[in-house]
Amino acid sequence: MARPRVFAARASEAAKCLDKLFKSDALMGDEMGIMRSVLLACSQSRWLREQAPRQVFMRRAVTRFMPGESAEDALAAAEELRKKSIGSILTHLGENVSDPAEAERVTRHYLEVLDRIGVMNLNTELSVKLTQLGLDLDHELCYSNLERIIQHADEKGVVWIDMEASNYVDVTLEIYRRARRSYPNVGVCLQAYLYRTARDLESLISMGPAIRLVKGAYREPPDRAFRRKRDVDENYFSLCKTLLSPGARAAGARAAFATHDRRLIRRIMEFVDSNHIGKNDLEFQMLYGIQRAEQARLAREGWRERVLISYGSYWFPWFMRRLAERPANVFFLLRNLF
Repeated sequence: MARPRVFAARASEAAKCLDKLFKSDALMGDEMGIMRSVLLACSQSRWLREQAPRQVFMRRAVTRFMPGESAEDALAAAEELRKKSIGSILTHLGENVSDPAEAERVTRHYLEVLDRIGVMNLNTELSVKLTQLGLDLDHELCYSNLERIIQHADEKGVVWIDMEASNYVDVTLEIYRRARRSYPNVGVCLQAYLYRTARDLESLISMGPAIRLVKGAYREPPDRAFRRKRDVDENYFSLCKTLLSPGARAAGARAAFATHDRRLIRRIMEFVDSNHIGKNDLEFQMLYGIQRAEQARLAREGWRERVLISYGSYWFPWFMRRLAERPANVFFLLRNLF
């Protein structure tokens, strides 16, 4: 019992130190960047991925961001959101599978979840990672699995293709374009921190795409991604304007803005209002457990909104990336845990 007590004592002291740093605004700029880099490095550690989920305090911490590890937990959370007039998106955590049988199990799992969504009559869509469907094994295998999911889904909803690290962007967009030519109910995620995203978005507009725009949460080299938050934010807003342009709307593009940044949300709302764009021409998306008050406000004011609900046992890399998106969350979690 000595080791957990020693760890808890040290973590408590760390929380107090972080409290002082944040209250004094000492942790800014480069320091935030360093913390983000550390968290992203942790997300890639196999040892941490295996060891951290065994720790009770880590399992307690992650419950802020996901309702549980099972599909039943996620579906129950989606039902609660529906009562608040908020839509949802489910994603089963996992990536980079190295066994075709595992890719098949993931595909079958999603097909079963779609059946459950239909029975429960939920306003719920899916988000899938291509590397979880076998992309690293064989592109055709991956596409076949994705196609089965798209075909099984309700045509009124969308199966979202998540975007992974920058070395997967080309093949992800290739598969998305192929799927979009055959199916209207498929969308793709784009990341605002990548330099290339403006060009990628322009190349997709004529297809009338469904685009979920995020800031980005992977560890990228400086020649591929903006380093400063301010630059990422400005690029995000510029991409928003492209997605809401008359040409994009005329093509039938679906604009989904996935951000918890209230300042950015206000800018988007002001742009929509000043350009006489309807609330139904866009939607906001957020993660389960984050900015709950903002989620409720958007719903009250009549904005279209969805909450991404993640579940599954493979949560450590995803959890580290969520913390890296806003390093202040580390302080929040330590303060509440200890």
